[in-house]
Amino acid sequence: MTTLDAALIVAATMLAMEGVAWSSHKYIMHGFGWAWHRDHHEPHDRVLEKNDLYALVGAAMSIAMFAIGSPLLMGERAWEPGTWIGLGILGYGIIYSLIHDGLVHQRYFRWVPRRGYARRLVQAHRLHHATIGKEGGVSFGFVFARDPAVLKRDLKAQRQAGIAVLREALED
Repeated sequence: MTTLDAALIVAATMLAMEGVAWSSHKYIMHGFGWAWHRDHHEPHDRVLEKNDLYALVGAAMSIAMFAIGSPLLMGERAWEPGTWIGLGILGYGIIYSLIHDGLVHQRYFRWVPRRGYARRLVQAHRLHHATIGKEGGVSFGFVFARDPAVLKRDLKAQRQAGIAVLREALED
């Protein structure tokens, strides 16, 4: 496998992980996995949340792919792309942690972006937290954020349809 092939696999995996994260956030975390995710949507003063267990799931996925790609563990059955997929999952996890936990929830550092894409990420995720409970909601991704004005319209439509209960009225 060439270096270019490996780099393309890492990049493609990192992009694909946003889709995995979006769908698992919408259908698992806001579905049958709500018991782990609920405390992320509720005020608390703990350093860790049950929701942090999802990071262990992501780490297990990455470690499993590293193992599948390892000749030391798998011998001749090793599948080299597994190493690069594992690295892509790890890279996405680092980016997720810096953006979601660091920038948006300020668990590692304090910085409030005033403009640009970083501000859009923060606004989109705050709109995700605008609902009470697991029903409804917007912006289930973590790295790609839709226009906050569109997200506000979606939330208002969900409220009017009885799908979502909002924490507070959205500004027009």
